[in-house]
Amino acid sequence: MKEIQISVVIPFYNEDESLPELLAWIERVMNENNFTYEIIMVDDGSNDNSWAVVEKLSVTNPFIKAIKFRRNYGKSAALNVAFHKVQGNVVITMDADMQDSPDEIPGLYNMIVNDGFDLVSGWKKKRYDPITKTLPTKIFNWATRKMSGIELNDFNCGLKAYKVDVVKAIEVYNEMHRYIPVLAKWNGFTKITEKVSHQLSYTLPVESIPFERLEISSPGLDRPVKSAADYERFSGMEVDLKLRVAVGERKKFRGVLQGLLTGELDSPDAKFGLLFEGTDGAE
Repeated sequence: MKEIQISVVIPFYNEDESLPELLAWIERVMNENNFTYEIIMVDDGSNDNSWAVVEKLSVTNPFIKAIKFRRNYGKSAALNVAFHKVQGNVVITMDADMQDSPDEIPGLYNMIVNDGFDLVSGWKKKRYDPITKTLPTKIFNWATRKMSGIELNDFNCGLKAYKVDVVKAIEVYNEMHRYIPVLAKWNGFTKITEKVSHQLSYTLPVESIPFERLEISSPGLDRPVKSAADYERFSGMEVDLKLRVAVGERKKFRGVLQGLLTGELDSPDAKFGLLFEGTDGAE
């Protein structure tokens, strides 16, 4: 049996729309780099069509292996079960919501195999989350750095790479997935570092933007942006952006959000330095 170089671990919950694109992307990266691999999918009690999607995709990709929970046990339980199953020399974890780019895999693999690190944690250095989310995260990371002595900026980033010995040595339970680097250090794995990672971006036409739900403002604008014509006017400006989306529509507008926040739309260069705030009710 051929040695498995990489095990990709993906816990997921209600991600039926993102899974086909994510798994196809991982397959492409693996093939382009001639990696031997397996993908361990853990369904954490989804109640949408996620499991059916994985079953269908596994027919055409025999490297997909899936585990299904009867109910939602949480990310720690999903990771722990997968860690017991992995066979690759390097284990890479990523979230299923398309926030982590599979293009990071070769770089992470190289840092484990060639640079000799035990654990490499992703760091989304440039984020656009509102302060209500970023401030608690910064406090958590600061406190964990002080407590553990591990110099990481984002302990809870879903994108991580490990020597297989690390994941076989730790037990992840309750909410301990947030502290995996600390668990690794406590088990004698001290070569821990981070890699700046980049969020997935989309390219979308201007007509795809739901302007009726947008609130865009900037000191350089004389009136709110309410149409594609208005959109043309803030090329190169720093803007505040809010999109009001009901809970059930989040997946529908995922691509729009990502495209707007990264500024990678088929439109003039716009510098989105700021802000996305979703609401739990339709406008």
